[in-house]
Amino acid sequence: MKRYLISEASAITGLEAHVLRYWEEELGMKIPRNELGHRYYTDTEIEIFQKAKEMKNKGYQLKAIKTEIFGKADIIPIHMEHEQGELESEEQNTRDVRMEQFKAIIGSILTEALKENNVELHEKVVKEMDYLFRVNDEAAEERYKKLDETIRSCQRSGKEAAAGKDTRFKHRKKMKKL
Repeated sequence: MKRYLISEASAITGLEAHVLRYWEEELGMKIPRNELGHRYYTDTEIEIFQKAKEMKNKGYQLKAIKTEIFGKADIIPIHMEHEQGELESEEQNTRDVRMEQFKAIIGSILTEALKENNVELHEKVVKEMDYLFRVNDEAAEERYKKLDETIRSCQRSGKEAAAGKDTRFKHRKKMKKL
């Protein structure tokens, strides 16, 4: 089914674009729109405009033309309803396809952003863990140094005490002998 923009429909019918817009309103026509919201016309609408133009040239008013074209139970309105349904279905399919494309794009953007964020987060966690291990190692080193100093101090005190006992003990032996 061929689609015509308003400028093309105007050229085919010989009617100005503003006349087409006015007539579609007065005749109660539902003109479909494309994805961008622009009107487009099919062969059926073009035929209706041409028939309306002929009747207008014969002196009919738009209300009479509307009654003549749409008032009768002829095939044009039924045909238009069928085409309108097809057009709406096509538009819905187009919207669905675009929505799926949009979702895919958003999904890939989010995936990429999450990957980048995970890499940055991983690097930060590794740096933080390295820092904490280094601080922990330094604290452990300090504890071991203090423990070592305490042990050495105790050993020195023990040697001094032992040396002091030795002299006292020897001194007692000498006293007993006397």
